[in-house]
Amino acid sequence: MTIANKVLAVNNDLPIRTDKPVHSGKVRSVYWLTADDSRRLIKEKGYNVAADTPLAIMVISDRISAFDCIWHGEGGMKGVPGKGAALNAISNHWFKLFKDNGLADSHILDIPHPFVWIVQKAKPVMIEAICRQYITGSMWRSYVKGEREFCGIQLPEGLEKDTKLPELLQTPSTKGILEGIPGVPAQDDVNITRKNIEDNFAAFNFKAAADITLYEKLLKEGFDLISGELAKLDQIFIDTKFEFGYVTDASGNDKLIYMDEVGTPDSSRIWDGSEYRNGKVVENSKEGFRQLLLNHFPDSDILLNKDRMSEREALARDNALPESVLMAVSDTYTGIAEKITGEKVVISDDPKAEVVEILRNEYNLID
Repeated sequence: MTIANKVLAVNNDLPIRTDKPVHSGKVRSVYWLTADDSRRLIKEKGYNVAADTPLAIMVISDRISAFDCIWHGEGGMKGVPGKGAALNAISNHWFKLFKDNGLADSHILDIPHPFVWIVQKAKPVMIEAICRQYITGSMWRSYVKGEREFCGIQLPEGLEKDTKLPELLQTPSTKGILEGIPGVPAQDDVNITRKNIEDNFAAFNFKAAADITLYEKLLKEGFDLISGELAKLDQIFIDTKFEFGYVTDASGNDKLIYMDEVGTPDSSRIWDGSEYRNGKVVENSKEGFRQLLLNHFPDSDILLNKDRMSEREALARDNALPESVLMAVSDTYTGIAEKITGEKVVISDDPKAEVVEILRNEYNLID
């Protein structure tokens, strides 16, 4: 079996019983269960959700996206071996620590397989909740152009690239395209200010204005916990993105929870502490892959300029990356996952068959 055969690239074709279309994102596919199956599992498994809560099976893949495109490699490699298992393992680890330390719940109810989550339906807050501890990336690119206001926050003079900020900053952006919000362009990933959110909290799906402060508290608590744990491993938590949503528990209480993934190499920058002290940035996150792509292609503006999206899509479609590149990315993902969790990431020979067997035999979701 070649390494390419161990990559789970297509994850929207599993025979999971559903009466709705499968939603396939850049990395994960979501199978909404039938109402009967959702009610049955809630009762059988004792999930702490309202009896009529819709449930879904969320299956991760090994696909890798960057600059809004999916990339592939030579030899039929349609993703990065071990990436999916590594991402889920890291999120599972952080969510368990969140629970152990009394932070908010997550949307995950069960973990049948390293590639699979059973999740509850949530009403998402339409904000990419971003926290930054160091100035790099888009914030640095704005700063070096002379901009001193970022998401309504005034930045001091004299900051240097890749250095620690005077304080932890929350710099939100829009999740999806939001129409009709004064001062907020109808585009995905647009930087916004706290005042934008305060003035239009319902448009961002907040149930009450007070929940703005709550989401900021949960964001800081989650960031601080992960940052502290990574510091014990001599890793630096540079910046990250969280997502939030509302759910209802078995007692009928509405609550704001963490959604999607947290503290992973896909949603965060993580730097090696020892290398940083020696004046070198070594990424233990997808940012290293992004930088490789920027250096790999002669015209990096194609990857950075949203107005050149058709050219960017052609780059991703027509260029198979060297297998060595994707294996180096695999080493990054599995390496940081093993460091964080203390457990080896196992690359399955046939993850799809394993998932089908478990969902059929232990959850009765496959006919």
